[in-house]
Amino acid sequence: MKIIEFADADLTLSWTQVADALEAGHRASEADIGDLLLSQGDQSFLSRGSWIPGVGLALKSVTVFPDNPQKSTPLPSVQGGMLLFDGVSGALIALIDGPLVTKWKTAGDSVLGARLLANPNPTNLLIVGAGTVAQSLVEAYSEIFPSLTRISLWNRTGEKAEHLAVKLSDQGYPVHVVKDLSVEAGAADIISTATMSKDPVLKGTWIKPGTHIDLIGAYRPDMREADDELIKKAKIFVDSRHTAIDDIGELAIPLEKNVISRDQIQGDLYDLCAGKTGRSSPEEITLYKNGGGAHLDLMTGRVIYEVVSS
Repeated sequence: MKIIEFADADLTLSWTQVADALEAGHRASEADIGDLLLSQGDQSFLSRGSWIPGVGLALKSVTVFPDNPQKSTPLPSVQGGMLLFDGVSGALIALIDGPLVTKWKTAGDSVLGARLLANPNPTNLLIVGAGTVAQSLVEAYSEIFPSLTRISLWNRTGEKAEHLAVKLSDQGYPVHVVKDLSVEAGAADIISTATMSKDPVLKGTWIKPGTHIDLIGAYRPDMREADDELIKKAKIFVDSRHTAIDDIGELAIPLEKNVISRDQIQGDLYDLCAGKTGRSSPEEITLYKNGGGAHLDLMTGRVIYEVVSS
């Protein structure tokens, strides 16, 4: 069994490589998945298992403690690990660092969705949030869409956004901090949200025709990032019907309130990768809910394992 730590693979992976692996994985047999979520206040413990015939099995368990970065001895807000099993023998073949899998799976999931749904050659990307995921999104979107010339960063805490913007600008990314979210949202070609918000931060009245919306942050039944108006006016897609609809407030709350009906959800990555659905006009607002899912962790974990083993 291999023990794969963050530094063992992080610098050897590419976002294109991960997005390609996720797309290929969704052309294979559909995964069996199961989730367990335990919560105490704002703190959560999430375990997700997946089995893809011929590919493998995985169980990833993570804790989410949002206040960790603000402690006197800062710690990551998300910590955990993933067990990877061989798909033929069932043998345990690797224990992989959880943040490594989460980093590459989360942003890889989003850029695959955007690659399948956004209008070609976007130039203006807006990222809402300034945490660890936001940095990955800048890197991932820049690689997948080299046409980007403007990357705007908005966060409720301006100081945190400024710190991240300086770091990314020093690395050569065209990132700058913005203060008026409504104005920037109205100008963006792609908007990616990665917050811990329970209440919507993105309003449908701000969004211009043709925008692609990538919603990442909400992962619990009481969490949302898009308001009802945006949910109503967008063409809705999810990464997984099994994990992103009923268990996350982003869509579960509008469904419960009859803001939308279930048949308005156009499809998931299995449908998108098979070409069964997608954007049908340049003017459509497409909305993609990145809810994660253990099958995505498994697909990502396989890439990591193969890179380390090669």
